[in-house]
Amino acid sequence: MSKKQKLELTWIGKDKRPRLEPRILLEDKALSYRADDPITSVQAEIPFAGQDNIPPKFSHNNLLIHGDNLLALKALEQQYAGKVKCVFIDPPYNTGSAFTHYDDGVEHSLWLSLIRDRLEAIRMLLAEDGSLWITIDDNEAHYLKVLCDEVFGRGNFVANVIWQKRTSPEARLPLGAAHDHILVYGRSAKTIRFNKLPLSDEQAKNYKNPDNDPRGSWASTDFTAQGWRPNQMYKLVTTAGVEYEPPPGRCWANVEPELKRLLADDRIWFGKDGKARPRVKNFLNETTGVSAWSWWTNSEVGHNQEAKKEINQLFGADDAFSTPKPERLIKRILEIATNPNDLVLDSFAGSGTTGAVAHKMGRRWIMVELGDHCQTHIVPRLKKVITGEDQGGISKAVNWQGGGGFRYFRLAPSLLKKDTWGNWIINKAYNAEMLSEAMCKHMGFQYAPSQAHFWMHGHSTETDFIYVTTGSLSHDQLKVISDEVGNNRTLLICCKAFMAETGAFANLTLKKIPQAILNKCEWDHDDYSFSLNVLPDDESGENLEISQVLDNEEE
Repeated sequence: MSKKQKLELTWIGKDKRPRLEPRILLEDKALSYRADDPITSVQAEIPFAGQDNIPPKFSHNNLLIHGDNLLALKALEQQYAGKVKCVFIDPPYNTGSAFTHYDDGVEHSLWLSLIRDRLEAIRMLLAEDGSLWITIDDNEAHYLKVLCDEVFGRGNFVANVIWQKRTSPEARLPLGAAHDHILVYGRSAKTIRFNKLPLSDEQAKNYKNPDNDPRGSWASTDFTAQGWRPNQMYKLVTTAGVEYEPPPGRCWANVEPELKRLLADDRIWFGKDGKARPRVKNFLNETTGVSAWSWWTNSEVGHNQEAKKEINQLFGADDAFSTPKPERLIKRILEIATNPNDLVLDSFAGSGTTGAVAHKMGRRWIMVELGDHCQTHIVPRLKKVITGEDQGGISKAVNWQGGGGFRYFRLAPSLLKKDTWGNWIINKAYNAEMLSEAMCKHMGFQYAPSQAHFWMHGHSTETDFIYVTTGSLSHDQLKVISDEVGNNRTLLICCKAFMAETGAFANLTLKKIPQAILNKCEWDHDDYSFSLNVLPDDESGENLEISQVLDNEEE
């Protein structure tokens, strides 16, 4: 029987997928920052735990993570799967151009693999009503569209927003690009509910009051709809006695009883002489906003020069990023896709524009950045936001005065490393607490050490717990633990060794470490942004390797 064919994008190395180690995150408190008193409670040490009542403006739950973004996305999976409302990413455009803070020019097949792996991880984190927004240019946009169709499902494609990123043509090119693409996908397009945008001053000017309606200014919309519906194909008579039927290929926008209701409420306009085709009056004081469309001009959301000016003001012209995104562009996305206190993720943080804008707009945020500028640029920028010193970008538009904070994390090293003889052992960099948290992640438990019971390091349910130790447990020690656990609870014990039959205690499950986790993932692999073997063997049988850093297209 032949394999069922399907429409898909294929490339060299597509079948190769990394087996990611779910790392724990280690806070660097010297780089964490907040506007008010430092974190003191044990509960507050756990990201987002027990802090739902903090006003969005003063949330300290924001996370800045330094490390490989694919490993970071995996590290976030257990706690944040299905919780991220909006993901904005500005990945490398794969243009072949070298920039100061990153290298952007990955061989095409490698680029597709690297992006695919990150898209799959992002999809796991998105909420059911969440959305992904990806900026890209013409070099890879159309391949990326097909790739996103495969990862998210073609039915979950929302729009290809065209952003006018330039203010004038490029003189050196016969036909210069004036735009970037922003591909928009939903975790489930059926459940997405985007917000309307506030009326601009220009849009408000379209509202007038030619008939002196006491309800104030209004703008009209066409009273027809595309298609043919039998109950919407009636004849209509204007106030001046002119008779109309729907234009060819269209029908009236509503059934006749609804038209009569609108007429009685003086919401149908037939022109000043009463002879024009009907239009519906929409009053300014009843307008909740306007629906966004897929054409964004630079006058609405900013352009490259505006973005560079913002970055120059923050970092200086000699130490700025080459291709930042303007704060107004990120603001537009978050206005549409999120509400205050929603969680926003950017795993290609660049100079930190997404986090800065989300912070000013009262959204919670998580950013990931591999480069050293995570510390040298993003941290200082966010501090200026928190103190209120940053009054550039959208600050004045949202009346930002400062507040809140963030926590700075690094990815922990690999849990297992090889010893001198090539045997996998627990990394000596891990202390008891780190080991317990890591094992909880590997075994599917929530890390929550108990103060009352030494053997309660985490739980999977209200009655199922885990205990992690590097010690060897005797039969008598296991008996004591078993008696304390009791008949109504179960306990997974991960230890170096145990002196008992694995089924000796009905309420205990015994596992040795590291044997219990050896085959779960790839160990001691710290960088998934380069040195991936994706090409076939050459004639000599040696593997061809492409080595290329995948950092970010700066935002």
